[in-house]
Amino acid sequence: MATLNLIKRVGKRVKQRVGRGQSSGRGKTAGRGTKGQNARSGRKKRPEIRDIIKKIPKRRGFGKNRGRTVVGTRLDALPVSLGDLETLFDTGAEVSTGSLIERGVMKERNAQPVKIVGGGTLTKKLSVKGLSVSASARAAIEKAGGTIA
Repeated sequence: MATLNLIKRVGKRVKQRVGRGQSSGRGKTAGRGTKGQNARSGRKKRPEIRDIIKKIPKRRGFGKNRGRTVVGTRLDALPVSLGDLETLFDTGAEVSTGSLIERGVMKERNAQPVKIVGGGTLTKKLSVKGLSVSASARAAIEKAGGTIA
């Protein structure tokens, strides 16, 4: 038994001419509806979404132009100033993620990275371990006799 994909066409396909009489089935408006831009020859409608997209302002650095090194899922560092360290810690104390959690600076471990930044003065000798430190904070900690590991 023959299947549909094996059937050969015997004669030429009849090409239907549109816009020729009303009884032909494609007369009068020739299947284009009535009036307007879509009924005209050479009709081209720009996609509406293009106009919407063109009106949206460009945000620098947040699209395809964003740097390849930018990781959107990385959390921003929690800044802890030298003034905060002065009030929270005693002389000779060790400043680490665990000690900051104990003193209530951070809520939980691994939630957010911490960076010690300048701001305020530091007179106590502190040892900082496992935290990132800004250049001005590093100078102040080392000037007070502290260490950074």
